[in-house]
Amino acid sequence: MENFDFQAPTNILFGEGQLQHLPRLLQEHGQRVLLTYGGGSIKRNGLYDEVQTLLKNANMTVIELGGIDPNPRLETVKEGARLCHEHDIDVILAVGGGSTIDCSKAIAAAYYYDGDPWDFTQKRELATKGLPIVTVLTLAATGSEMNGGAVISNMETKEKLGMGGRALIPKASILDPTNTFTVPRYQTMAGSADILSHLIENYFSVTEHAAVQDHVAEGLMKTVLHYTPIALEQPEHYDARANLMWASSLALNGLTGSGKKGSWSCHPMEHELSAYYDITHGIGLAILTPRWLAHILNADTVEKIAAFGRAVLDVEWEEPWAAARQTIQRLYETFVAWGVPMTLGEVGIDREYLEEMAEQAVKHSTLATHAYVPLEVKDVQAIYEACLTPMTFTE
Repeated sequence: MENFDFQAPTNILFGEGQLQHLPRLLQEHGQRVLLTYGGGSIKRNGLYDEVQTLLKNANMTVIELGGIDPNPRLETVKEGARLCHEHDIDVILAVGGGSTIDCSKAIAAAYYYDGDPWDFTQKRELATKGLPIVTVLTLAATGSEMNGGAVISNMETKEKLGMGGRALIPKASILDPTNTFTVPRYQTMAGSADILSHLIENYFSVTEHAAVQDHVAEGLMKTVLHYTPIALEQPEHYDARANLMWASSLALNGLTGSGKKGSWSCHPMEHELSAYYDITHGIGLAILTPRWLAHILNADTVEKIAAFGRAVLDVEWEEPWAAARQTIQRLYETFVAWGVPMTLGEVGIDREYLEEMAEQAVKHSTLATHAYVPLEVKDVQAIYEACLTPMTFTE
């Protein structure tokens, strides 16, 4: 295990009815609020009106920035920073999922920065200060409600890149599982795939003997696998939604990644798919992950992949190669059972830009040098190519 510096300072208010504490959480930072949200689902399910009533009764001034895209745009970040300056905002209230929270983090940092906010994706150390952020989570997926990371998109350059820093970790997050009851089936399975991917990316690390992190990750992955089918069939099953929501936060608050080194593999590859085709992030990760595991299966990785299968997917094979292959098959079939479209063609992606996206994935990351198994452009392209057709398995 490597040395690490772990901090998870977000005040989490978990459970039904916790929204009543929102005014107090905001007033710890001021009275002038920038309310950020996405495409309008919070208006359809009534959450928007609840929030507005609470803030009005607390005599708070509210400025709105709605319509944040699922892959938040640089232009929206700039507009949010402009509104914060124009209205002397004290605190940002992000009501939504990861995209809304990510955009809010970029806005919070841009408020204190005179340059182009896209600079944060080139030099993370620039995001040293930010407006305080409070979140009301509506989708279990990214874990952004409890960490300082964010991903924003530059559609002009077809780039989707990460930024972040501790200054951008939300001060408080309200996690009420009932706010996810109306999340559509497609977004539910995409969110669960995203949670799984965060855990898998940390699990397959170049660092060995981080047993605590690995066993925590295994438990969280088993939780996601158990409760996702229940949430898909019974959208208002409180315990299913609650366990998925808490798993989302714990998957990416540093708990399973601290003490490990190396870069992630599937996320850089998926970011290019989203940047070029604007697809749902979790769906892209679900498509990529089994093909990535199949591509990196070798004498050095077989034991780890087999161990993952035995611990998480109930694989019974003792012989490592058989166990590893069964692991990959079961992961793929799990996504199929959820209803995930498991080929690139099903989400509107053909082979036209595969080589270009592979080049960009390597360029914008340390895939070739610090990944669990280093990937060159030809490897990434091969993984993309494999995603064009359904996976087939032979005994």
